Amino acid sequence: MRAATWQGTENVQVREVPDPGIERPTDAVVEVTSTAICGSDLHLYSPLGMFMEAGDILGHEAMGVVREVGSEAGRLRPGDRVVMPFNISCGSCHMCERGCYAQCETTQVREYGKGAALFGYTRLYGQVPGGQAEYLRVPQAHFGPIRVPEGPPDERFLFLSDVLPTAWQAVAFADVPPGGSVAVVGLGPIGQMAARIARHRGAGEVFGLDSVPERLAMAERHGVVPVDTGAEDDPAALVRDRTGGRGPDSVIDAVGMEAHGAPLGKAAQTLASALPDGVAEKLVERAGVDRLSALHLSFDLVRRCGTVSISGVYGGQADPLPMMDLFDKGVQIRMGQAHVRRWTDAILPLLTDPGADPLGVDDLTTHVVPLDQAPDAYEKFQHKRDGAIKMVLRPGARAA
Repeated sequence: MRAATWQGTENVQVREVPDPGIERPTDAVVEVTSTAICGSDLHLYSPLGMFMEAGDILGHEAMGVVREVGSEAGRLRPGDRVVMPFNISCGSCHMCERGCYAQCETTQVREYGKGAALFGYTRLYGQVPGGQAEYLRVPQAHFGPIRVPEGPPDERFLFLSDVLPTAWQAVAFADVPPGGSVAVVGLGPIGQMAARIARHRGAGEVFGLDSVPERLAMAERHGVVPVDTGAEDDPAALVRDRTGGRGPDSVIDAVGMEAHGAPLGKAAQTLASALPDGVAEKLVERAGVDRLSALHLSFDLVRRCGTVSISGVYGGQADPLPMMDLFDKGVQIRMGQAHVRRWTDAILPLLTDPGADPLGVDDLTTHVVPLDQAPDAYEKFQHKRDGAIKMVLRPGARAA
């Protein structure tokens, strides 16, 4: 089969690789009909390359049709149309019973002290082959795959794999009071959907902060107040002025470790990625730093006794934080990988009516290209060219 593979820093190539098969009774094999590039994939594309190996299959957002099932794959049957959560969880361990599916004890990668295994996401998270491929082996298929109805196009359901539950959790963790205010820092796919979900769930005013015109325009189409961080000298002051001088009740950081405007953090990441892998791994695991401008902006924005919800991925072990300010303001912070299956039952009914789109899911994908064009799609997404906000790959299509 063909698959998008990591071959080095900022080097993605589509190659022929062996077809997956059933390895354990709880496995399934899915023919992938649609898969997407996530902002988290860009971390592998560049700063976290030391944890990758040449040939690793990328991608953790995928859906398709079940072609084969193991003897203990539960109710899953060949022909089922399914979406795969990006984290792999069993549904029955101590953590899963508490809804903490991202910490599943059955698939935890204990060698590296990490939580549940993830599709297509480095040896830190199990080195499980990802979904940017024609076929995908799905472990824990008795619990993970989300069955979706036939009819609506893939984009209605594909984002159940990551974007929608991650954004839903970001809003739930933000604890926005009814009619309250929330600022979303970063208007990539997660930020776009977090802003819309916040409005859907009753926020009174939602601010969206970014510097990319296409992202700001998309958010504004959905009732979000756009704040151009590239044009405003003090975006936090502007938002405070709009919220009674206090700042928003809640802030969602939907950016993470590669925020713009953090030259020292960028330099540290660039240095680490240039070192031999063994040296870089130890440096990042023990003393790695992130680019923290988005996180610091979130802390500055939030009102006293407010909540900051962090959905952007961070990987630094030595990040400096403004603890005095956080303690003085009484800020509550919640964060973590999305517990995908904890939220999907609430989200799925909002996607199944072809005549209604309460979350605006149909207005998120900006590019749909064949899998063969994955290298170009990664480059466009990395550099935000051609209005790229959400890139979807079609493994069954061929480039013209």
